[in-house]
Amino acid sequence: MKLTVVGGGSTYTPELIDGFARLRDTLPVEELVLVDPAAERLELVGGLARRIFAKQGHDGRIVTTSDLDAGVDGADAVLLQLRVGGQAARQQDETWPLECGCVGQETTGAGGLAKALRTVPVVLDIAERVRRTNPHAWIIDFTNPVGIVTRALLQAGHKAVGLCNVAIGFQRKFAGLLGVTPADVHLDHVGLNHLTWETGVRLGGPEGEDVLPKLLTGHGDTIAADLHLPRPLLDRLGVVPSYYLRYFYAHDEVVRELGTKPSRAAEVAAMERELLQMYGDPALDEKPELLAKRGGAYYSEAAVDLAAGLLGGGGSPYQVVNTLNRGTLPFLPGDAVIEVQAAVGPNGPTPLAVPAVDPLFAGLMAQVTAYEDLALAAALRGGRDRVFKALLAHPLVGQYAYAEGLTDRLIAHNREHLAWA
Repeated sequence: MKLTVVGGGSTYTPELIDGFARLRDTLPVEELVLVDPAAERLELVGGLARRIFAKQGHDGRIVTTSDLDAGVDGADAVLLQLRVGGQAARQQDETWPLECGCVGQETTGAGGLAKALRTVPVVLDIAERVRRTNPHAWIIDFTNPVGIVTRALLQAGHKAVGLCNVAIGFQRKFAGLLGVTPADVHLDHVGLNHLTWETGVRLGGPEGEDVLPKLLTGHGDTIAADLHLPRPLLDRLGVVPSYYLRYFYAHDEVVRELGTKPSRAAEVAAMERELLQMYGDPALDEKPELLAKRGGAYYSEAAVDLAAGLLGGGGSPYQVVNTLNRGTLPFLPGDAVIEVQAAVGPNGPTPLAVPAVDPLFAGLMAQVTAYEDLALAAALRGGRDRVFKALLAHPLVGQYAYAEGLTDRLIAHNREHLAWA
């Protein structure tokens, strides 16, 4: 089996490598290709990757290259984890929206739109080259904003599935609180990427006992603290929202906080410099503890599970993925990309049935889906007016004066990445 990681020079990659090494019985990788245009980073990451494989007794071959076409040739699956513009662009995404009194975040709101505009054309170009070289390969997208990027891929007819680590993080967290193994925990997970709610926590599978009420009663304070949301809100909702919902449920509070501390991008950039220095140490043969603070926890396990399912090698029977709605959530268009539990096999994901969704959550999903429609149109066709309309539709913006100011700033900060600007 051959897998290719586009963006293989990312500091995330050793987390992925560690998972491939540990879980080789689930996903027997014979050749792993790391593709990245940043040769110096790729050399550091590739060296550590080979040492991790060697330490854990994995006999798979790790190849590094800047040649995308050669890297994807013959691959069974291609994982996308790229960041167009690097951490410098992320720093901008997290700061200029604050000038208009809006949340600065790299995957949602105005910053998320900027990232989508930079990313979608690049990802579609990569996917077309994968299709020309190897039309049967699955594309697994971990590149944010996952929902919009996955929709662009599917709309263009690619064999694509989106992946996020939020659900697997909740699964591990809840398993620890309940004193069971992660495999015992099945989440009733529903929403859009980075706009999701855990409406049930079942033991043993989709038909198992729902212990979410018990979990909220016994561990609500811990869960609320992790989400930085008040416990009474969780009790009133009766569900566990993704931590990204804090941008919606406590927008003004978050804006004030973000204005008083260094950006997450600045923290990550400093962390990356330290990680790359570590990766250059020839004695290092395991992922360093610092990597856990970088983000992307359990990404490797989710990626292994998904790739194994798509390639017919097993994996968990049900997995949370980003895929086409096709009637799963009847209040959304069929071609919307939703994030739900699905049975995953060689023909792709099949979403499980979802009970009726509370209007409190369905309404926000519908509004953000409309924004994503407009965001994708702006990413594919360009134009100031399309950017403005997408921002005006986003619930974290919503006012025309904000949308005007944000449009000007978005274009000014991203002009080098926008062919139409």
